Amino acid sequence: MNRIIQFFFLIATSLLLAQQTKIVDFKKVNTVLNFNQMKVDSTVFNSYEIKFKILKQTDSIYLDAINMKFLNVALNQTSVKYKNNGKKLIVYNNFKASKVYTLNFLFFASPKKAMYFIGWDNGSQNQIWTQGQGKNTSHWLPSIDDMNDKIEFDISCVAPKEYKVIANGKMISKRETPTYNLWEFDMQKPMSSYLVALVIGKYNKKTEYSKSGIPLHMYYYPEDANKFEPTYRYTKRMFNFLEKEIGVPYPWQNYKQIPVKDFLYAGMENTGTTIFSDSFVIDSTAFADKNYVNVNAHELAHQWFGNLVTETSGTHHWLQEGFATYYALLAERDIFGDNYYYWHLYEYAQELLEQDMAGGGTALLNPKSSSTTFYKKGAWVLHILREKVGDKAFKSAVKNYLKKYEFKNVKTSHFITEIEKASGKNLNNFVKLWLENESFNYDDALISLKKSVFIQEYLMVDCEVFNSKCTNYLGSGISDEAKIKVISQIPNHLKKEDFKNSLKVRQAIARYVSKIPSQLKPYYETLLDDKSYITIETALYNLWKNFPEDRQKYFDKTKDIQGFNDKNVRILWLALNLVSPDFEDKKIRRYYEELTSYTSSKYQFEVRQNAFRYLTQIQACNDLCKKNLKQATKHHNWRFSKFTKALLKTVETK
Repeated sequence: MNRIIQFFFLIATSLLLAQQTKIVDFKKVNTVLNFNQMKVDSTVFNSYEIKFKILKQTDSIYLDAINMKFLNVALNQTSVKYKNNGKKLIVYNNFKASKVYTLNFLFFASPKKAMYFIGWDNGSQNQIWTQGQGKNTSHWLPSIDDMNDKIEFDISCVAPKEYKVIANGKMISKRETPTYNLWEFDMQKPMSSYLVALVIGKYNKKTEYSKSGIPLHMYYYPEDANKFEPTYRYTKRMFNFLEKEIGVPYPWQNYKQIPVKDFLYAGMENTGTTIFSDSFVIDSTAFADKNYVNVNAHELAHQWFGNLVTETSGTHHWLQEGFATYYALLAERDIFGDNYYYWHLYEYAQELLEQDMAGGGTALLNPKSSSTTFYKKGAWVLHILREKVGDKAFKSAVKNYLKKYEFKNVKTSHFITEIEKASGKNLNNFVKLWLENESFNYDDALISLKKSVFIQEYLMVDCEVFNSKCTNYLGSGISDEAKIKVISQIPNHLKKEDFKNSLKVRQAIARYVSKIPSQLKPYYETLLDDKSYITIETALYNLWKNFPEDRQKYFDKTKDIQGFNDKNVRILWLALNLVSPDFEDKKIRRYYEELTSYTSSKYQFEVRQNAFRYLTQIQACNDLCKKNLKQATKHHNWRFSKFTKALLKTVETK
């Protein structure tokens, strides 16, 4: 009988915990964080205070807290009964409806995810950064995994003097001691817990101000001062554009952007505090091939769509990712023009069509849909919807939607209702066709795209079947995209005059012309002078392969080029040198040691990945390489870990 009672008690407790947002409204967190300087990858006991209002009488409330320890748990300054089950801190009391309480405690965390300690174990650049990713903040900070509970988080953090601390909100003070500083931040508005952010590292900062007076804080590594401008190019312009286009003022006190090493994704839109991969920290040459503009615009758009208004559940995830993708594309359209906008919509449509043909199409309202569906189908829905209801109704509805649900959680129906009110149109059929249908409406999308003369021209130009027109296309006034299409179709029919084209078209020549006719050799060699690391990398390999008698000339010309942050050109250069002459040469030994050194954890994972790949291809992964490869299989970046695990199997079988 006791077991039965206990069983039903556990069920009742589980139901209570699952419905907590209806019982308690957490209002504000004040926390002071300090890190264990001896162990680094953990915190010492930190202070924590949370204020909350009881909505419905209950005998317990909880905070999500993964594998943490607690001391001095007190409710309204009085010791209180609590339970720590390794996943939650559950506090027991006779909580009264409408009453406000304050919970205080000390906590210790040694997080296995969501907070990452970079470089402390290998002497490279030391960083600490967080990535909540939906519901993981509770691994390093007691919080609420449910994104429907929005809380004001005010974070303070102790760090050695040589480090900067960056967190959500406005820095209100920095208390200095001879060895440590206490950084204090204030948030004025609530947010979902997964959007809490903290970065500790060695940074410089430049600040600009938007037209509306919002401080735009842009961080960079001290050694990357010359990369600041190309990295953050167009930031202020895009901020001003989005405020005007969306029609709702930026909702937070400031906007910070911080690059970090070995980030899990391209970027993350933490409230007012975007963290992004330092692989996007680039010089002017890299800008043509790989820049931060789209990621920058995407994460900025999330400050409204995702942070100001937040989905209630994964069913409505497109309200965040589809909107951010669409508004980022609008911001880029303002910079790069209409053709850029329609070209990317065309690329999205092709990707969605391929997904459908592969049997992977899903409805936009399916919480298990792919990123392609949430991001790119979501963007297409907004493009088509805007055409359907008109600019005025669309912009009015978006503005009303954001104002009505600011600092709240939303469903798709909330947005559709605002569109219907502003336009006077019934959208039931639209919802069925574009949001509930598993397939992408490619034919309708193509009709929309053909409103662009640029897209019409691109579709018209076709050399799958070679004809006399094809030889003249590359010297005509058609778009770069159409010329690239032609090059991909007739790579063996190029002429020397075709090398007079733009950087993008010349890059396509490097990509598609791998077997170089001798008469085109001097013109192909000019590709090594292009301001494009992708072009140089591709051209170097193709020239090395086609003309072995001139390899030294190509090596001499490219010996000082590093390439992107992943050292794409340098690592290729080293690998090609290693397989060209005899290994006994002293220079070659230095090259081998350098290439092997790039497998070390001192380097960002993309550098290591390139080094591992080439060393394996040339069958030169020595014991040190294998040791670093095994270590890399435990890396926190799951893509890199997956790559190294697969590569290790290949190495071990040889």
